[in-house]
Amino acid sequence: MLLKTLNRLVNRITVNAKRRSHSPFPQPRNIALVLVSVTLSFSLTVHAENQLSNDSKLSEEGFKSYVANLKKEAAAKGIDKTKLDLAFSDITFRPTVVKSDKSQPEKKITLDDYLATRVPDWKVKQAVEQYNDHKLLLEEIAQKYGVQARFIVALWGNESNFGKIQGNFSVLSALASLAYEGRREKLFKDNFFAALQILDEGHISVEALKGSWAGAMGQTQFMPISFLNYAVDYDGDGRKDIWGTKADVFASIANYLSSEGWDSEGTWGRQVILTKPVAFSGLAKSNMKPLSFWQENGVKRYNGSELPNAEINASLIMPDGEQGRIYLVYNNFHTLMKWNRSSYFGVSVGYLSERIKRGY
Repeated sequence: MLLKTLNRLVNRITVNAKRRSHSPFPQPRNIALVLVSVTLSFSLTVHAENQLSNDSKLSEEGFKSYVANLKKEAAAKGIDKTKLDLAFSDITFRPTVVKSDKSQPEKKITLDDYLATRVPDWKVKQAVEQYNDHKLLLEEIAQKYGVQARFIVALWGNESNFGKIQGNFSVLSALASLAYEGRREKLFKDNFFAALQILDEGHISVEALKGSWAGAMGQTQFMPISFLNYAVDYDGDGRKDIWGTKADVFASIANYLSSEGWDSEGTWGRQVILTKPVAFSGLAKSNMKPLSFWQENGVKRYNGSELPNAEINASLIMPDGEQGRIYLVYNNFHTLMKWNRSSYFGVSVGYLSERIKRGY
């Protein structure tokens, strides 16, 4: 249908062009440009129709068949059959999860916008209260893992609002739906099997295995693979309970950071200003330079004074360009990037940790 329409349109353009060739009025300089425009429009339309066609293939029947194959693979991995039957008894296709994964933010926000929503004063107040309420436990865990308590609380607050927002999606249904959709099948399929292992080890029940639309779980918002790698049973009850046990939550956060290279003697970074243009910036390891280098190249503290005289390597980052906030960030910031690859997220965690340290 579309091809016929295109042919008719091309023929009409050609005929009209021939007629106009005998006209005294100025002619289009290049009929080919018109044909290119028409062809491009056609290609975009076909692409859109193919996309709709691909989306329509994500059917309930197709999902059931896909899940049946997942169950066979899980059984081959040696997961207990009774637990397997229970886990697969209520897995359903969640189109809203697929839609969320495909959706992109319509509006570009700035770091200032992000910090205003992520670290408002009310959250700072709660963070300080939570730090004080659990200070003994936090300091004990901080000492054991070599991670300052304020960073544990800052991550906890950023990820789940201190445990209040954990997500109410079935983790198994969400991960199975995202794997079935296919764009990042291996990632979500591997996490699906990791979630089954978590159930098999008895850390949580099928009914309670809830999380975000992407499968992130608990007060730490760990993906299942991260859970298997970093979650800790700190209270020794036989369960790594990142959903309801604060000791396990705090220790799991600390264990992640410690395992990924956290420096207990260091901090995350500082806001700075430029007094002249810099040659390069960004988080590439090759761009990490001593503070003395940045000092020589016109980077100053935010108040305009000289940088500390310390043997520390730092990266210069400008999340919103030279007109926005500018930071020198240290190795611990790079560790935060392993938790979440967003520089906005890393700055928000660092900023909240500073507010906790100040006590307001």
